[in-house]
Amino acid sequence: MAQSIKVTVEATINAPVEKVWKVWNTPSDIIKWNTPDPSWHTPSSENDLRVGGKFKNRMEAKDGSFGFDFEGIYDSVELDKEITYTMGDGRQATTLFSEQDGKTHVTTTFDTETQNDPEFQKQGWQSILNSFVRYVESNNS
Repeated sequence: MAQSIKVTVEATINAPVEKVWKVWNTPSDIIKWNTPDPSWHTPSSENDLRVGGKFKNRMEAKDGSFGFDFEGIYDSVELDKEITYTMGDGRQATTLFSEQDGKTHVTTTFDTETQNDPEFQKQGWQSILNSFVRYVESNNS
């Protein structure tokens, strides 16, 4: 069995960390940005943002050909700074938030799964992060 490796994706958002954190963690926002490309969507999102709390985002191809629940349990939650969680298959991910000059840098490091090429996984996670950036920067709430 192939061993998972750690992969990092990152982006800088032209918004303060409080807004970035809120949009990252609010289900009504998550369903709008959590997609790698326009052929996918997230029809539902649940988020109990606390240590031991669970999240679940239903991700589906819009044509109905494929879908899955992306879910996990929070290991660490530090307001406006860090979220670490363990996915259902035991892999971990950590997202760090840091603000400088009104912009927020988001870095996520995750353990890859073994079914898909790590570079393919990195592209998928980066595409979702890029979608998040576009959503935050175009949303004035």
